Amino acid sequence: MDQVEIPNKKYFKIGETSSLLGVKPHVLRYWESEFPQIRPFKSKTGQRLYKRSDLEALARIQKLLYKERFTIAGAKKALKMPDITPTQERLLSIKKELESILELLR
Repeated sequence: MDQVEIPNKKYFKIGETSSLLGVKPHVLRYWESEFPQIRPFKSKTGQRLYKRSDLEALARIQKLLYKERFTIAGAKKALKMPDITPTQERLLSIKKELESILELLR
């Protein structure tokens, strides 16, 4: 999950994308509804086709949600921030953990 190797292709079907990221297709469809950065287009047959940039964004979303343990709202905020460095991402993750602890203590 740390680093997704994206094959050198122009478009990816939802099944391929699902396999590459290790998530179910319904998760990808849900993320599409939550994150405006993900906009696959549909073929004439109605099949979702993701571009490489979509896969890169999905991999980042996956990392924020699963590895860094962000909420959907937190991931949305993190994606809006320009050029977040890994150190900044880690600090945001620590902040979120501390906020969770503080909420438990209340």
